[in-house]
Amino acid sequence: MIRPVVTGVPVMSPVMLIGQAPGIKEGPAGKPFAWTAGKTLFAWFAQLDLSEDQFRQRVYMAAVCRCFPGKGKAGGDRVPSDEEVELCSRHLKTEVKLLQPKLVIPVGKLAIAQLFPEVDKLIDVIGTVQTATLAGHTFDVIALPHPSGASTWHRTEPGKTLLVRALSKIAQHGAWQALLDPPQDHLPREQRAFA
Repeated sequence: MIRPVVTGVPVMSPVMLIGQAPGIKEGPAGKPFAWTAGKTLFAWFAQLDLSEDQFRQRVYMAAVCRCFPGKGKAGGDRVPSDEEVELCSRHLKTEVKLLQPKLVIPVGKLAIAQLFPEVDKLIDVIGTVQTATLAGHTFDVIALPHPSGASTWHRTEPGKTLLVRALSKIAQHGAWQALLDPPQDHLPREQRAFA
């Protein structure tokens, strides 16, 4: 794993997004989903009435691994090893314990596997609302495919239809709805409207 550690804004939120691991561009940018996959991901959430800036300020962004795992032999980002995932798992468990989210959105196979290790295929989980328990806390889960430009899964059938279904379920979830009109005291001071 290659530092720096990449994390999102520490925000108390009813919604937690779990990414896989940062790419090579996220470390220098100092934020998760800062490059191509992020553009796609935030375009999906813009359809649900949250801009990228709003999302970053209102959704807790976690990850399976916090450091860039390095490049794989084929040139793409290397998938973290089981040992690396295990070493980082305490962070995710602690975040769930502290945050107690109502909705968790795992993005990509590695993130989904932390909640549903028995799931082998994305079609078995994308587009559904499931329940999971982590660190003694139970929450709803609506999984998304990884928005990587290298992946065609979300751009071809059945992935395209399942992605639309998943986004619709996120938009309808009460925890997401709470993000659209948050109480002012939960926003950073500089973003509060002054009466």
